[in-house]
Amino acid sequence: MSSSQHAVDDRASLTGTNRFELLLFRLGANKESGQSELYGINVLKVREIVTMPTVTAVAGAPKYSLGVVQLRDQVIPVFDLPAIVGCKLPAAPTLMLVTEFGRTTQAFTVESVDDIVRLDWNQVISAESSGTSQSLVSSMARLDDTADNTRLAQVLDVEAILQMVTPEKDRHQVDPKDVGDKIVVKPGSVVLVADDSYVARSLLEQALKAMNVPYEMVKSGREAWERLNVLKAAAETEGKTILDKVSLMLTDLEMPEMDGFTLTRNIKQDTRMRVLPVVIHSSLSGSANEDHVRSVGADGYVAKFSAEELADALRKALSRLK
Repeated sequence: MSSSQHAVDDRASLTGTNRFELLLFRLGANKESGQSELYGINVLKVREIVTMPTVTAVAGAPKYSLGVVQLRDQVIPVFDLPAIVGCKLPAAPTLMLVTEFGRTTQAFTVESVDDIVRLDWNQVISAESSGTSQSLVSSMARLDDTADNTRLAQVLDVEAILQMVTPEKDRHQVDPKDVGDKIVVKPGSVVLVADDSYVARSLLEQALKAMNVPYEMVKSGREAWERLNVLKAAAETEGKTILDKVSLMLTDLEMPEMDGFTLTRNIKQDTRMRVLPVVIHSSLSGSANEDHVRSVGADGYVAKFSAEELADALRKALSRLK
């Protein structure tokens, strides 16, 4: 196995320990404050960091698009990330991040790359919890893991950014025809959904409504785990099981406080909750992540975002209860 593949596997294995690696970078001075802030993105979403190549401008390109570049026989779009988040570079960009997530490949210009840090998801605070909901930031990472005087990095919400830069005609819209026949769940139960991105939750709401599936949304793995325990206790009081309250757990992987792998493992190790089907829905892809999905006992994995494939994954997981 190559050293690069070892590095990928090592990073992917962190997901089984509620830890991850964050690439830190800067985007120039904020137009409002004048300060240069730290931003971050999960290393597993970064394919490579390259010196800025020649970019071919595209006629009629959408806002924030700088054009396209060809890398390794692939033509990919390049976006002005500093402008997207409201920053201004002091000079022409010299670096770009090539990213892969949500079934897409794209590049973003940056001012500089600072570091790669290994963090526990407990060091990450939901942006919505910190009063910055519906922004381009999904969470805030405490880099020093201390309560006072800690450095903070803004973890970018890649789903929201892609939604922002994608032309209107290409944005995700759920057509009820795509999801097929309505999905039937046990009367009185819901599909519990955990995702920290408000854009992802909006898309999931569209899809679940098209499937005619009752649902409840939460914003982190920890919130989902706490809610499941409340529902389990309520079911037991009524002489019922968790399946009378929740038909299926649908969870993202990257979430503040507790990731989707840890949530899934907690469910499958609980003797009274392990019957609950779990489907992981993530913009992270790759064989290493899918191996971890299987190792923690998840009942399905689907990449963001295809309503048709999501519906198929839910049907397959729910069919195992019959």
